[in-house]
Amino acid sequence: MLLLLCLVLMGLLAQAEEPECRLLSRAKLPELVSDGDLLIGGIFSFHSGYVGKQYSFKNFPEDPICVSLNFREFQFAQAMVFAIEEINNSKLLPNHTLGYKIYNACGYTNILKSAITLMNGETYKCNKSERIQAIIGHSGSTPTIGFARILGRFDIPVVSHFATCACLSNRKEFPTFFRTIPSDYYQSRALAQLVKHFGWTWVGAVSSNNDYGINGMATFMQVAQQEGVCVEYSEAFDSTGPYNVLLRIVNIIKRSTSKVIMAFMTHREIKVLVEETERQNITDIQWIGSDAWITDTSLTNSKGNKALVGAIGFVVSKAQIPGLQNYLQRLHPSHFPQSSFVREFWEIVFNCTLATGSKKYQKRPCNGSENLQNVQNQFTDVSELRFTNNVYKAVYAVAHALHNLYTYEHGYGLDSSSTLPPWKVLHYLQTVNFTLKTGENILFDINGDPSAKYDLINLQNVDESTIQLATIGYYDASLPKGQQFIMNNTKIVWGGGSKKVPVSVCSESCPPGTRKAVQKGKPVCCYDCIPCAEGEISNTTDSTECTKCPDDKWSNEKRDRCVTKEIEFLSYEEIMGITLAFVCSFGVCLTIIVFIIFFHYRDTPVVRANNSELSFLLLFSLTLCFLCSLTFIGRPSHWSCMLRHTAFGITFVLCISCVLGKTIVVLMAFRATLPGSNVMKWFGPSQQRLSVLVFTLIQVLICLLWLTLSPPFPNKNMKYYKDKIILECDVGSAVGFWAVLGYIGLLSALCFVLAFLARKLPDNFNEAKFITFSMLIFCAVWITFIPAYVSSPGKFTVAVEIFAILASSSGLLFCIFIPKCYIILNKPEKNTKKHILGKTHREY
Repeated sequence: MLLLLCLVLMGLLAQAEEPECRLLSRAKLPELVSDGDLLIGGIFSFHSGYVGKQYSFKNFPEDPICVSLNFREFQFAQAMVFAIEEINNSKLLPNHTLGYKIYNACGYTNILKSAITLMNGETYKCNKSERIQAIIGHSGSTPTIGFARILGRFDIPVVSHFATCACLSNRKEFPTFFRTIPSDYYQSRALAQLVKHFGWTWVGAVSSNNDYGINGMATFMQVAQQEGVCVEYSEAFDSTGPYNVLLRIVNIIKRSTSKVIMAFMTHREIKVLVEETERQNITDIQWIGSDAWITDTSLTNSKGNKALVGAIGFVVSKAQIPGLQNYLQRLHPSHFPQSSFVREFWEIVFNCTLATGSKKYQKRPCNGSENLQNVQNQFTDVSELRFTNNVYKAVYAVAHALHNLYTYEHGYGLDSSSTLPPWKVLHYLQTVNFTLKTGENILFDINGDPSAKYDLINLQNVDESTIQLATIGYYDASLPKGQQFIMNNTKIVWGGGSKKVPVSVCSESCPPGTRKAVQKGKPVCCYDCIPCAEGEISNTTDSTECTKCPDDKWSNEKRDRCVTKEIEFLSYEEIMGITLAFVCSFGVCLTIIVFIIFFHYRDTPVVRANNSELSFLLLFSLTLCFLCSLTFIGRPSHWSCMLRHTAFGITFVLCISCVLGKTIVVLMAFRATLPGSNVMKWFGPSQQRLSVLVFTLIQVLICLLWLTLSPPFPNKNMKYYKDKIILECDVGSAVGFWAVLGYIGLLSALCFVLAFLARKLPDNFNEAKFITFSMLIFCAVWITFIPAYVSSPGKFTVAVEIFAILASSSGLLFCIFIPKCYIILNKPEKNTKKHILGKTHREY
């Protein structure tokens, strides 16, 4: 018994030393497989849809049932096989062959299972693990996010040909992710610029309710706001979601005022949405498409394909892959005998069955003569190789990374029998830089993204059932801003087949001369057009603010251009200037006539009375007074400004000095007639001339000080009028200006007082009365001149000053000299010494 117990214990210990390897479940098998020294995995969805069951978590979940063949995805997989076989027959990776394991995965869980299976290797062989070097796929952003995040923890590269979500560029979350298609970050920006280019500032937005649609739409809305585009509504839905969600979105579209819809979704969602809008007779919609559906030819056979005519969107540039078409047409089920999908594909394309004696499908048996040479479908069509070319580029990128790894690491313990560390493959994949035989350069930036280049395409109808793609423009993100988006001259078909660019704005454009004022409680694209204020302009359409004109300019009537302000000054070319110049000339002529009369009758008692020298000097000064008013007319300059005020001040002082001298002569003459008076010897002709000279020199001195310290100068007065510039003479020193006027006023007041005192002298000395009247007029004119001068605007200020000069000069001329001329010419009997010296009948 003891011996038997020992034997049992030894057997148990032996079993403990050799643990049993057991599978928890059966791993999913690849659809297309080929052995090689180095393996590349592939994950594609050969079916567009699937039928799944609700998980109860009471038993092992069943795989979903895949439905609806996706010929485009199958073409992607075959392009991967074609590229691998082409590489194996080239000089790339010498002494090594590439193999592949391509999985057909429909549904999110199947995709994750396929990725994990590729990562772990053949899990049904416990003693062997065939690690893949990289994974090509998947086409969708959401499933790619799922398995790329997992594979990133194991440093396994993932190269996608179609996953465009901008979130995948985050190197912290997805350190091993690469792609050969530009990120939606660039596509969203390109779409926003496209919308802005055609003037659509009021658009609707509908997206898929997944990472691709939500992230892409978020970037689009952000850039659209920067471009001045408003989104009226933004909705997201899933093609497999509740029908009432779809109806709600269609009702929103029906009630909206925007005519342009940005559709950032896959071909499944756009197909469902367009069919529903077509059923509800919603027409004249301009669709803007993302690259996920804009080139999908399966939509042309859908019920609502007519509604998509005129749709425009960006997509990666198309390319040619030499030899691919012949390779696709040579496909036969015998090439992949263990692939159930290839058999299903073959049976559907040729409407026959490969199952011998099977009546399941009730189809005729395939006779073996079937081939794809004359078949035209999405699988054999290579006229629009866009995303298929991305698969081709992805395979070559991995191959070049492996080639560089073996080339540069040779001699460091790495040979054909060594296991490649995944992080080394990742390093060399990040640094690849090569050119395909098609001439396209392939490299990745620091985030694993390629350069962003797109074709702008337009869906145009060839006939009622056929839609073709027309390239109408380009976008290159590597170009400077403002030059990235280029339109060519291709004719564009718009939504509904229209030839006219649709209009989609919340408010009409504001023309030049107005600015936008946002309506309260509404987006910035809804606004009123407010005319610019006076002195402000806007010379562009939809200006947000008006620009103030420079000080020397003013806005025109339309408020769209600044024009030079009208310069105002008293000119000889206007009626007022001509009239004043004529009055001035008339005054000069009249003064000269009086001078001639006085000179001709200079020996008569009337002229000789009261010092004829002062009379001639007074006439000369009056002539200068009339002439100096001409300096106030015309465009002001430095010399004219200095001359007009100083000439006016000096000539008027000379004039008043002569009048003052004549007044004093009258008074002194009366005093001289009194007994014992000897006053005339103190105020004879020489003293009179001296007094005039002294009074005038004082004014000259004041003017010299004024001109020396702060002389008058021409000035542009922009304060009085908003739309005019008053060109005037600034007095410079206000003290100097008022000193000149004040001195004239002082002499005038003194002359008026003396003349007033002499007004009651005998009639033979009645010149004092005329001097009194003349000085009364003179003082009245200049007293009223001051408020009129201060309050008159622009050229009227100068006109008031000229009028004051002419009025005061005329008053002196008419009051002092005209009566004497009347006696000389019409009453010669009074022009006698006897009459001048005779007594009057007045009593004193």
